[in-house]
Amino acid sequence: MRIKMRVGPKGQVVIPKIIREAFGIKPGDEIIMEVRENELLMRPELDPEKFVEEFCSTGGKKLTRKIDLKSIMQEEAEDRLVLR
Repeated sequence: MRIKMRVGPKGQVVIPKIIREAFGIKPGDEIIMEVRENELLMRPELDPEKFVEEFCSTGGKKLTRKIDLKSIMQEEAEDRLVLR
């Protein structure tokens, strides 16, 4: 998507509604601006705690038993050896 915007007298640019909605940008959110060669990249700043919470979310469901990661990895390794 490419949108042409005009810079205001104070150097301000309005982020179009369609883009704010697509990226979940709300009033008061912080934006990161990065310069790459001849380009300006803007992106919403991710709240690290919110990112981890959403990434690790189980959809509101609680686990009913403890997960043994070491056992799961061992089973995966064994399965891969059998398939060769």
